[in-house]
Amino acid sequence: MIRFIDELDLKARRVIMRVDFNVPLDAECRITDDNRIQAAMPTIRHALENGSRLLICSHLGRPKGKRVEKYSLAPVAARLGEILGFEVPLAPDCIGPETAGMAARVQEGRALMLENLRYHAGETANDPEFASALAGLADVYVNDAFAVSHRAHASVVGVPAVMKECGGGFLMKSEITYFNRAMREPARPMIAILGGAKVSSKLGAIENILPRVDVLIIGGAMANTFLVARGISVGRSLVESELVDVAARLMDDAAERGVKLLLPSDAVVAAEMTEGAATETVDIHSVPEDRMILDIGPATVKAYSEALEGAGTIVWNGPMGAFEIKPFSSGTMELAHAVGRSSALSIIGGGDTDLAIHMAGEKDNVSYMSTGGGAFLSLLEGKTLPGFEALEKCGGR
Repeated sequence: MIRFIDELDLKARRVIMRVDFNVPLDAECRITDDNRIQAAMPTIRHALENGSRLLICSHLGRPKGKRVEKYSLAPVAARLGEILGFEVPLAPDCIGPETAGMAARVQEGRALMLENLRYHAGETANDPEFASALAGLADVYVNDAFAVSHRAHASVVGVPAVMKECGGGFLMKSEITYFNRAMREPARPMIAILGGAKVSSKLGAIENILPRVDVLIIGGAMANTFLVARGISVGRSLVESELVDVAARLMDDAAERGVKLLLPSDAVVAAEMTEGAATETVDIHSVPEDRMILDIGPATVKAYSEALEGAGTIVWNGPMGAFEIKPFSSGTMELAHAVGRSSALSIIGGGDTDLAIHMAGEKDNVSYMSTGGGAFLSLLEGKTLPGFEALEKCGGR
């Protein structure tokens, strides 16, 4: 059983909090989007308001175990200070004597930002010595970084393994709560939308959710492999030939379970996946041999949108086409609007799907947007996240 931060005594205690502040930076190392910082603010504010001496740790980019200045968390510490209204100093490192000294001097209700965890190879390797050094800085561990909780890294599993008191943050609690509402006791009908490029990346998710859903909508390039399994020619479109038989088996499984599995009935095709490409909308049985399927067509959008009407629960992971390129964005945008119109519990997972919802202006019209693409997909696959397991076992529980 995971405990959460509002169940912990934080007064005057040093709390090391793992967050996901892997924010995008421009060429001048300025933050271009602080959504990840904002997402952790309820947990940070709770810790500070309850008198903790807060140590915040995160990774940024992929410095591969070396100190790379462009991946410094200095801009993050500065932005955090702006939000909180007081300076948040940046430690010179995440471990070491100088950092330990600064951690010991943090006052109640104040925070210290530790430098990039991935400056040390021990972070991604889950090195016990590195984990112990991090754990030695604090009395309590809090994980509010759902987006990295599918990774067995030192700050995710190594630190809680050697600490007596741990908890999840409010962001973590929301992720668990909404996912459980969607997958364990969903309001019916339960509809899953899966898109993206490859069946291989979603195979585990499809197999896990088939027994749970009433309708499975498939789009994106991964739909091509299913279409080929139905004997449909898809021209030069991306197909995972080695998974055609698997796709056929999944469709048979869906039919046996009474799950309605929807595939595109028409498509937007082009010779090139470029902004200025000449496009054509064709019936799915009439894809030219020299063209690629790059978006679902209007008839498919209509069918998919109608399927969402009256849904009790919608879970969506993966776009319907190459939506980042304008000629191929319509299908994903229209589906986003259909999800936004729905009164169902709607949960969005994955970076591309999150971006699509924002682009469509539907962010405020969905129930929940997960902060972790890989972690969300791992949950869809039915896996136990290492970060969750570590919190459950913390302190010998």
